[in-house]
Amino acid sequence: MTKDIKVKAPKKRKTASLDKKKARAGWIFVLPFLLGFLLVYLPIIVDSISYSFSQKVITGAGKPVFEFIGLANYRTALLEDPDFVEILLNGLQNMIFDIPMILIFSLFMAVLLNQKMAGRAVFRAIFFIPVILATGLMESIEAQNVLSEYMEETEGIEDGSGQSTSQDIVSALDVQQMFSGMAVGEGLVTYVTTAINNIYNIVNRSGVQLLIFLAGLQSISPAIYESVQIDGATAWETFWKITFPMISPMILVNGVYTVIDSFTTDSNVVMSFIAEKYTQAQGEVISSAMAWMYFLIVIAIIAAFAGVLSLFVFYQKRD
Repeated sequence: MTKDIKVKAPKKRKTASLDKKKARAGWIFVLPFLLGFLLVYLPIIVDSISYSFSQKVITGAGKPVFEFIGLANYRTALLEDPDFVEILLNGLQNMIFDIPMILIFSLFMAVLLNQKMAGRAVFRAIFFIPVILATGLMESIEAQNVLSEYMEETEGIEDGSGQSTSQDIVSALDVQQMFSGMAVGEGLVTYVTTAINNIYNIVNRSGVQLLIFLAGLQSISPAIYESVQIDGATAWETFWKITFPMISPMILVNGVYTVIDSFTTDSNVVMSFIAEKYTQAQGEVISSAMAWMYFLIVIAIIAAFAGVLSLFVFYQKRD
């Protein structure tokens, strides 16, 4: 009679999948930001929200105390301040006009720089230089740049005859002559004129968008272009039927980025007005209310922009 000997199979070690390992690595990379946000930025955000619903009162000991007053600061900003609503509307109008200009210019330059040509890397670096100039110490140096001051000058430049010449590159009449053979309205003429005269600012703010578009263009398989060429498609048809749909996710990303960049740039008239309001009496509470209203409006614009574009974005399926 033989006894059955039971042999225990070795336990399998549980190993994390590749996706879980990547997820853990991702959390490790964002951990410094999360800690900085929780320890530094979150308390500031909470204080800012609290200030917007409060009134600053100086006690007998000279210590400021903030008392809750509800929506009074928001009503003051919207109904009593003579300049906030006008500056807010002008800032939003400039933002809405700037977004298509920057996206069209950066996409156009990305398509050109994606072509095979001599010195392509040099041209790419040149268009990214404004992004470097807009950071840190270089931004302070750029602020003292004579060329920058001239381009931002509104009065023009003295020509020695006692009159100032306009600093506009083109006028509406020039654009009307260019479009003389086309049935276009005055709105398009004004828009094109503004875009040309604002080319310095557009180039300065198109560096990151240009690189994102370049990355998207280079991710398109050359086999797709080869197949449409065999079918006899023209360059115009190739762009609108192949390139534009494939690059549409990058248009959405760049659109959201451009809105946020416009919201935080130093040239933002609304942010400059809010910063100036902060230095006045009761400035902490009034400026906080203005800032949060502007923030919510920008978030609504981003949500609407992303929601509309998402309906037309083409996502390539990869097996």
